[in-house]
Amino acid sequence: MRGDVVVRPLSDHPGRFAAGSRMRAGDADLVVAASRPHQGDLIVTFEGVADRDAAASLRGAELTIAASERRELDDGEYWPDQLEGIAVLDPGGDRIGTVAGVVIGDAQDRLVIAVPGGRQVEVPFVEELVGEVHPSGGFVVVDLPDGLLDGSADE
Repeated sequence: MRGDVVVRPLSDHPGRFAAGSRMRAGDADLVVAASRPHQGDLIVTFEGVADRDAAASLRGAELTIAASERRELDDGEYWPDQLEGIAVLDPGGDRIGTVAGVVIGDAQDRLVIAVPGGRQVEVPFVEELVGEVHPSGGFVVVDLPDGLLDGSADE
């Protein structure tokens, strides 16, 4: 039995899993031997992943590519790692927190903001709430509904 791996692709590049494509899973370098669609995901065969046990070792792994292989972004598009660690400001310029991550969603993405007190708040990454994004300047500006940061918006 071959070591096929079920992959849920987050890439918007249609050829990302074409034969010969290179990626990493942790410290392992992988080369795609073949791939095919399967129930909304992909079944991917990697060179050197010859059996079920080898494929199982990749379960849950995040597959990445080198930054140099990324596609050119359109205006208003950002890679999550460009945003992680930058300051989150309110419209008046006061610091709210720091972008701790980006959650990629089916309907919309969300910024994860680390706020004082050790909490994290997820904010829909939509123009109405995230008005300005300046990764090279090291900040984003968000206009949040009253109560979101103190938790009272849920009450």
